[in-house]
Amino acid sequence: MSIFINAMVALLSTFMVASASYAQVTVDAPWVRATVPQQTSTGVFMRLTAQSDSKLVSAATPVAEHVELHKMMMENDIMKMRQIPELALVAGQPVALEPGGYHIMLIGLKKPINAADIIPVTLTFENNDGNRTQMQIQATARSLHGGHNNHHQ
Repeated sequence: MSIFINAMVALLSTFMVASASYAQVTVDAPWVRATVPQQTSTGVFMRLTAQSDSKLVSAATPVAEHVELHKMMMENDIMKMRQIPELALVAGQPVALEPGGYHIMLIGLKKPINAADIIPVTLTFENNDGNRTQMQIQATARSLHGGHNNHHQ
C-alpha cells in the first residue's frame, strides 16, 4: 500500500509542477476606447509581459458579440487592420497592444462604452506545452479625444 501512496504523491507532485509551469503573464494598464453614438466596435489596449515564452490566443467579453486579435500594418503605403490567430509573447519582453499596432477588437457591441466604464475581458494564453490558462482583467474606458468631445455635444 505504501508503494501506491508514494506513487500517488509523486504523480501529484508532477501535476503541481506542471501547473506551476503555465505561462504567467503580467497585464499593465488595460484600457478600452470609449465609443461614439452608433459605433459597433472598439479596441482594447494594454501591455503584456510573459514570464516564459507563450502566446495570447483569444479574448472574450460579455459586452461584444465577437472578439478578435488584430494587428495594424502598412501595406502598399496604406495602413490596414488584419485579424491574427495569436500574439507571440517572448519571455521577459513586453508587448504593447496600442492604437496603430496590436490590439483586441470588440465587434458587435451590445451597448455604448462611455468614458470611465469598466469592461471585463477574459484573456486566454497558451504556453509552449499547449496548456491554456485564462486571466480576467478589467479595462477602463477612455475617451479618444479626452475632454475635447465635450465641445461638440
